Amino acid sequence: MSEKKPHISLKPSTELPCDLSAGNQPPLILPHQVTGAVPGTVQMRIKTSQISGDRLSQTKSMVLQDPDLLPRPISRHRRNQSQHNVGEAVETPVVLNGEYLNKAKISEGGKKLRKNWTSTWVVLDTDKLLFYKDSKQEALTNLKPGCSPDGMDLCGAVAEWTTEKSSRKNVLQITTSSGSEFLLQADNYHTISKWHDAIKRTADYLSKGAAGKASDKPGIRRANSTEYLPRHGLPSKTLSLPRPSPESLCTKEPKPEHRRSLMFKSSKLTYSMSDSADKNGVKNRLKKFITRRPSMKTLQEKGIIKDRVFGCPLLALCEREGTTVPNFVRQCVEAVEKRGLEADGIYRVSGNLATIQKLRFLVDQEVEFNLDDSQWEDIHVVTGALKMFFRELPEPLFPFPFFELFVEAIKTKECKQKVQVMKKLVLQLPKPNQDTMRVLFRHLQTILTCSQKNLMSTQGISIVFGPTLMWPELDCGNMAVNMVYQNQIVEFILIESPEIFGLQKK
Repeated sequence: MSEKKPHISLKPSTELPCDLSAGNQPPLILPHQVTGAVPGTVQMRIKTSQISGDRLSQTKSMVLQDPDLLPRPISRHRRNQSQHNVGEAVETPVVLNGEYLNKAKISEGGKKLRKNWTSTWVVLDTDKLLFYKDSKQEALTNLKPGCSPDGMDLCGAVAEWTTEKSSRKNVLQITTSSGSEFLLQADNYHTISKWHDAIKRTADYLSKGAAGKASDKPGIRRANSTEYLPRHGLPSKTLSLPRPSPESLCTKEPKPEHRRSLMFKSSKLTYSMSDSADKNGVKNRLKKFITRRPSMKTLQEKGIIKDRVFGCPLLALCEREGTTVPNFVRQCVEAVEKRGLEADGIYRVSGNLATIQKLRFLVDQEVEFNLDDSQWEDIHVVTGALKMFFRELPEPLFPFPFFELFVEAIKTKECKQKVQVMKKLVLQLPKPNQDTMRVLFRHLQTILTCSQKNLMSTQGISIVFGPTLMWPELDCGNMAVNMVYQNQIVEFILIESPEIFGLQKK
């Protein structure tokens, strides 16, 4: 025998007011007013609010009531919290007055920019961050509405601390929804922390859609939505809004991302993947090149790398040229003696460095050249190239093992004994060093014969050629003391060169 279900019926509709636009509040239906109500059955409640300016809504809620207890009436001024994301508190934005902070823009629309820190007067408005050159510009901007400062929209922006984008401390990174990145920094942590909290609070407020720009007539937001409805666009009649589903009351609707933000993220991901792939490819190619690269000897044998003149060891250069004096030294000496003996400050005055380097390049490439050509008309270019040749020798004209021996010899007090010691040391030098030294000091003796016109003395020449012809292998001593000895040695050999090298006095 089937159980007979109880029949539920409401009182006649005449007891419920039908004119909701008049602002009448329908009575609450109590359990004893329902015919055939049994414990555990579903009760119906209708609530309508027509207060001007409030949310227009009409909802039905399903409530299980105990028939023995009377339900508490709900205040008509209380809003339906199910349409306002229950438990979600949206903080209001903070407006900060101007303050000087260090600002740098490192990216614009996903394109990296050169980081340039500038001190900027920063003002936090209700929905954007404004940048002024100084506080005076802010005052002028307020007086002249046409002048708009630089700024960034904080809607959808992300503010976070960073230590990777800058070596400075207390750096705040702000990434906008359009892909631009800004850095703010202050030496005082309390100051920058205050701005971090305020910017983050404002960005969250705008992102959640709690309010748009500060204005006198804010719009009305749809329930469970970030879309705003203007007040002046509301019809005079009752507006029926869609009822939220039970699932939407429990789960928060995800915020749709900005279209440009999605494009920026996808392009950034693609760029990073392709960039890492390119880097890996370059690394692999470099590894293969390093493992397979030929030796210096092989490159020289194939003629890819030619033997140089400047910077080549004197013994190797003379052996390659089949002589005991480098050809370039002989050419320079002949050119100077031909047209530069009477030049003022010969060897003391520097020539044009660019022209000297051009001459050096031709010599290293073994290209035929003529020092009498018009492009080498300045004799100081020739003398500068000759001094550069001696300076760039891997081992100086006075070899490293003989440096201390010459220093001890110059300390000898008796002049004749000093000459014999110097002559003995010169004869112990390798043949290329000995012959090149003889040619050079003979040439310098020729320079001294015209000292009245070129104004060069033995002391002046020794100051120029002392550090050029000899230096210690390790700079472990006093540099000033070594320079004194270098000048004295060259000056003494220059004066006694006829006796030391067996030259005829001119």
